[in-house]
Amino acid sequence: MDSSEDRDEKVKAMKRVTAILFFVLIAASSASGAGKDLEVHGRVVVSKTPSFSLTVPSDLQWVHSASADHPEESSVTRTFLLVKEGSKEIEEMLIVQIADKTNPQAGPMVVPPMKPYAEKKMYLKGKIQKDEIGIASMIQLMAWNPAASSLQPIVQKGMKIPSHWALQTQILFQPRLESAVSLRYSKDIHSFGLKVSNEGNNWDKESISGNEKKVYESFRNAVSRMIESLRFQAP
Repeated sequence: MDSSEDRDEKVKAMKRVTAILFFVLIAASSASGAGKDLEVHGRVVVSKTPSFSLTVPSDLQWVHSASADHPEESSVTRTFLLVKEGSKEIEEMLIVQIADKTNPQAGPMVVPPMKPYAEKKMYLKGKIQKDEIGIASMIQLMAWNPAASSLQPIVQKGMKIPSHWALQTQILFQPRLESAVSLRYSKDIHSFGLKVSNEGNNWDKESISGNEKKVYESFRNAVSRMIESLRFQAP
């Protein structure tokens, strides 16, 4: 049988282990994004301020958040990166940017219109009203650039971003006068399960056909469901 001294040492050891586990759990909770301004619940992305939610096509993993002040514009921009990995590479990406006015006395927030990277690879552009909020959207072909500074937080997590063509939607709205929200959701063209071309000319909107057109139509339908899923709550 153990002596009383042995039992005391075991009790102390257990207490140390319990304390270590407690702090590990606290750290894990912080790393998972608990209490952030943006939350991810499966396929549902929820913003606390301004208050809105939407359903994205896949379960996304929260990767990074950052904040940048813009004194000359009397605003601050919060950025959130979310991704889906597949076959050891990023397949889908969502970038959420929320601009907030910091000076109530400053003029109205100016939201520049969306512009495509190339007109011939911009397929759809429009604007709708939802809950009295104007929602502008655009679908285009773009190229992921793993060297882009904005994507380095993903690379630094050890995730591989392929330098592939991707279909991207940009969604822009102002849920209130002092805030503007930009959503950029993109998906690798090779992740749709169809054999498609890597040649940019085959994706020009005037000549797109075959599997490339099927991939675009699938993406367009997913985007329509995303926009339809947007829900706004009064502040």
